[in-house]
Amino acid sequence: MFVALEPRRLYRQVAEEIRALIDAGGIAVGERLPSERELAERFGVSRPTVREALIVLEVEGRIQIRVGSGVYVTGKPAFPAKVLPHDDSESPFEILQARCLIEGAIAEEAARRITPDGIARLNETLERMEASVEDASQALFWDRAFHTAITDMIGNGALNRFTGIIYDSRMSPYFEKLASHFEGPHTWRLAVEEHKAIRDAIRTGDPAGAREAMRHHLTQSQQRFSESFGEEPTRED
Repeated sequence: MFVALEPRRLYRQVAEEIRALIDAGGIAVGERLPSERELAERFGVSRPTVREALIVLEVEGRIQIRVGSGVYVTGKPAFPAKVLPHDDSESPFEILQARCLIEGAIAEEAARRITPDGIARLNETLERMEASVEDASQALFWDRAFHTAITDMIGNGALNRFTGIIYDSRMSPYFEKLASHFEGPHTWRLAVEEHKAIRDAIRTGDPAGAREAMRHHLTQSQQRFSESFGEEPTRED
């Protein structure tokens, strides 16, 4: 199951509340923020929402996330990074849910339109992705190539543009910082195996299996991003 989505922009509101707390001196430079669990209870939101808010503040340079230790205030930078535009930007979890719904249908249709060239292209991208799991930028490149190759099998230009645009929404400082905490060779290897299941269902002409394999892959991707930043330390009185 997908992690429950919060109302739009809620993670941005939480980031603003934490930022205001720091600016008011509620937490001094060098001090540790309350745990994810405590912040989630304080603001009445889910822990993934807190996690997204903390990533905003980390990219801005306001906090430092030390996996396995906690989250620490670093002060107010002279030139804070511009992380998000002033519109109703989608969160990574919204993007992954949208991809799950739409790319699941795309994979289903691709399984009805298999061609030798299409399968050969999927095989090639999988081989290159598997060889690139130690290099995040290359793994990401071939990951994108795999998903667009599936869409190409349908031959619909609008769907092709959609797949590229929604995938490229992760190419931002915010998403890159989130990925830096949760993606690595191990998760890329898991993604390769999930991609193989998608390829196999398409290759055998199994539309329902292809849809389910894509749904499973993108659900697992969201679950990986939903993990905690690490063991939250016990506070001393």
